[in-house]
Amino acid sequence: MTVPLAVVGIGADGWDGLGRAAMAVLASSEVLLGSARQLALVPANVVDAQRVAWPAPLLPALPGLLERYAGRQVAVLASGDPMFYGIGTTLARLLGPAALRVFPQPSSAALACARLGWGVAEIPVVSAVARPLSCVLPELTDGRRILVLSEDQSTPAKLAELLRRNGFGESTITVLEQLGGPAERIREGRAADWALPAGDPLNILAVRAVWDPKTPRATRTPGLPDELFGGEGQLTKSEVRALTIGALAPAPGELLWDVGGGSGSVAIEWCRTHPTCRAITFEVRADRRARIAENAVSLGVPQLTVRGAVPAAFADESSGPDAIFVGGGLTEPGLFAACWERLPAGGRLVAAAVTAESEAMLVELAARHGGDLRRFQVYRAESLGRFTTWRPQLPVTHWAVRKPGRS
Repeated sequence: MTVPLAVVGIGADGWDGLGRAAMAVLASSEVLLGSARQLALVPANVVDAQRVAWPAPLLPALPGLLERYAGRQVAVLASGDPMFYGIGTTLARLLGPAALRVFPQPSSAALACARLGWGVAEIPVVSAVARPLSCVLPELTDGRRILVLSEDQSTPAKLAELLRRNGFGESTITVLEQLGGPAERIREGRAADWALPAGDPLNILAVRAVWDPKTPRATRTPGLPDELFGGEGQLTKSEVRALTIGALAPAPGELLWDVGGGSGSVAIEWCRTHPTCRAITFEVRADRRARIAENAVSLGVPQLTVRGAVPAAFADESSGPDAIFVGGGLTEPGLFAACWERLPAGGRLVAAAVTAESEAMLVELAARHGGDLRRFQVYRAESLGRFTTWRPQLPVTHWAVRKPGRS
């Protein structure tokens, strides 16, 4: 019978903060894996196990490391709750949940909320550990409270700078260090004039967001202001973009292929609807690909992947998407056929047309595959001398269809 892998959460209070069951499993272990900081929290006179510090980078080395000690009593140390942005989730994906025995401690988020008097269930948590800090941006709205898991002692100052650049300079940042341990410390400052020196690398940040109303408002709701997207104006305008995302109907964890990315606006808005939504945008021009990548970072969705021309770039993707948006190149020979072939049964496809030729193609495709055809035209008010007139945007024809095959 395979020996279960023990995954033990340990807090800043170290050995004394562990429960009896966790102490017993560590005391009986033959091999103890963890970071150097975590290993130092376990007294050598109590746990006489071989100690192995995590290599860097960890993830590529992890399967081989576990194989090396297969059949022995192995315990893995984790910070706080191993299943909260911790090594426990990685091990569960790698080995399966049945292969683990997890002994959790309170997470850093639970401890931070306990200190601040915040309800844990009400507070979004964003991890900046091995992730771009810009992931915080989609969570920011006026008056919201957010927790940010720090990469190290430099994260508080970087977060303050990010808030200042994005219209949230009046926000308050609370730095909570070494929570639960003898060196616990809590400090607070304002992003606009951040002056706190770097402290302990083990910290979590609490943000009370305050928005500057003179800056553009950006929420997770589709239809961001056009001016937030850099580029030469090659983008789906905000009103039509909101309708496009509605037709694509993103759900948490789903993947979009955005064909003819332009400024990346549709793919970026898709990703912003939920932190787990992913997108790949395909764009033939190198300058636009660079702009899409910049827009994705500046709008807080660095998980967006940028590829080259289709259909050749489709060959690099091992699996199909949940939805496809064709915003450009519809009349290119073979493009629609390649998209339709890669779309799995039950997947959604939305295509947009602004020329007579591409619109005629949508009409023909709808006759062949079904779906819904719609035509939109947006008028925007503009000054005309002392008066106001309505300036029409180009009319846009939409075709939205679901590929049959699923009940």
